[in-house]
Amino acid sequence: MTIHILDDVTVDKIAAGEVVERPASVIKELVENSIDAQADKIEVEITAGGTSFMRVTDNGTGMDMKNARLCVLRHATSKIQQVDDLMKINTLGFRGEALPSIAAVSRFTLMTRPQNADLGTMVRITGGSTDEIEEIGCNIGTTIKVEDLFFNVPARKKFLKTTTTEANKINDFIVKLAFSKPHIAFKLINNNKMTITTPGNNSLYDAVECIYGAKVSEELLPVELVDEDIKITGFITKPAVIRSSRSWQTLIVNGRVITSRIIYKAIDNAYHSLLPKSGYPFVVLNIEIDKRTVDINVHPQKAEVKFEDESRLFKAVYTAVAEAVKPSGKQQLSDFAAPIADKALHIQMPKNPPKQAPLFTASKQNTAAAATRQNLDDFRAAQQQLHPQNVSIPIEKSAKPAENIVRENPAAMDFSSKASTQENKPACPNDTENMQEAANLLPIGQIDACFIVAQGPNGGMYIIDQHAAHERILYDKFAKQTDRIAVQPLLVHLILDVNSAESDLIEQYQSTLYELGFNAELAGQNQIRLKEIPADIKSSEAETIFREILHSLAQLHAPTPQEIRHSCLAMTACKAAIKAGDILNIAQMKIILNELARTTLPYTCPHGRPTIIKFSTYDLEKMFKRVQ
Repeated sequence: MTIHILDDVTVDKIAAGEVVERPASVIKELVENSIDAQADKIEVEITAGGTSFMRVTDNGTGMDMKNARLCVLRHATSKIQQVDDLMKINTLGFRGEALPSIAAVSRFTLMTRPQNADLGTMVRITGGSTDEIEEIGCNIGTTIKVEDLFFNVPARKKFLKTTTTEANKINDFIVKLAFSKPHIAFKLINNNKMTITTPGNNSLYDAVECIYGAKVSEELLPVELVDEDIKITGFITKPAVIRSSRSWQTLIVNGRVITSRIIYKAIDNAYHSLLPKSGYPFVVLNIEIDKRTVDINVHPQKAEVKFEDESRLFKAVYTAVAEAVKPSGKQQLSDFAAPIADKALHIQMPKNPPKQAPLFTASKQNTAAAATRQNLDDFRAAQQQLHPQNVSIPIEKSAKPAENIVRENPAAMDFSSKASTQENKPACPNDTENMQEAANLLPIGQIDACFIVAQGPNGGMYIIDQHAAHERILYDKFAKQTDRIAVQPLLVHLILDVNSAESDLIEQYQSTLYELGFNAELAGQNQIRLKEIPADIKSSEAETIFREILHSLAQLHAPTPQEIRHSCLAMTACKAAIKAGDILNIAQMKIILNELARTTLPYTCPHGRPTIIKFSTYDLEKMFKRVQ
């Protein structure tokens, strides 16, 4: 085997493979150059996902002919002078590789003109070979066209995705850049159709609203943290506003869009139990940190960076997000409701609707009048229930008498965080000492013995999942107890058969399980004795709940004490909460709403399901075709 030096054409194509992975890589490099040129208006146009045509136009400083000739040469850059400059870079680009790498695998045209020049310069390159350089008339700034990407590298072109996928990649990147530079007005034209436009007024909120609409912007929560040499600002959404991937999460470090596993992990931990396993909230975090503590020269496309102190950054991001998602004292329960999805507003009408029968016939008018009088009496009686003077709270089950429910599960009567000291005192909605009217929603009724319907303070309709809401209430109640959770001794100890893996789990986490209300000890080979259980669960469900907790512990990989505690408390709260099928009266509904409003994180249950959603007045009017 003989060693030889590669020719320039081969070298250029290899280098292009590191920088130009797909059309989105080209757009990234060109737009970042426009930003470095101090442009405040950038327009991007693509055709066929960027595979056949891409154009980036800016109103930046532009270049004279001398610099235009140099910029397409490898490692020609105006960003740095020497190696020490790498530790204090203020620009997005700095290597001088992008333009020659792009020109090596496409038909490349550069047109540029500085502000003080009468004429501009055009440079045309095909597959790395310069065709012509000449003076032309053009606007101030720079326009670069890239056509037939990978025309001379068919093996690379073969691995591109569909044009739709490639266009989506470009779209996602322009969105992230628009968030990182809200002072720049961005436009994206895809197949002659305007798909993105931002105002460029230096308002991140306005940029988010322009791209994702009012449905998302109305649910934004501001993030702000200043800690010595770390500053974090931006927006996150309430936990109910989620998507199935991280594609709409944007991380910005010193003005550069990046990806970072450590920052994503901090965000996930801050939301903790508020999200389902497959849900990701909207996030835009702008992190300003000492440039000397960040190495941006560790990735060919500068998409990842290396931090000097990752643990400190993790804590800062976690604190900033956790504080932002935590409700403020001024918020009402209606502020935590998730907006209804737009697709729910589109109701398909049958093509041939059945003819409606007359509401009244002559033979039925007397009967209808009697029914109307009876309904009026029922309505007046229901009004009296809205403000009872002294109401006890039995829960009626559709298949059981209410007194049996109360006798079997005293906790079912208790929605108060002070229940352990007031078990025998009947709850009363107008007892201001025990129940502050924190909720600003008026309960109207119940649907399918599962959902509470309420009216908002400014109109609209709110639907509350009674099980998820009570689950959140109980979880917060358990979590606030610093000592051991209140327990009930079992008169007859439960002897459970377990396998070796479950036995090992019980032995490993015995002290933690004890603190959480489960007093279990080994009672022989592959058997355990359960002596005590949390006071809020039924003894008849103790074995099922305990086994489900063991199963959830087995699913955790090297769980921390916090993860174990959360898993156990979430399971206990789920089993102790009221269920679908439990019939509630108005007083009980009001209690649930009041207690939910006083929880620390009322958005979701401990498993991440939303507790409350809202239909605004506009949503309702749209559903009934009153507005367009």
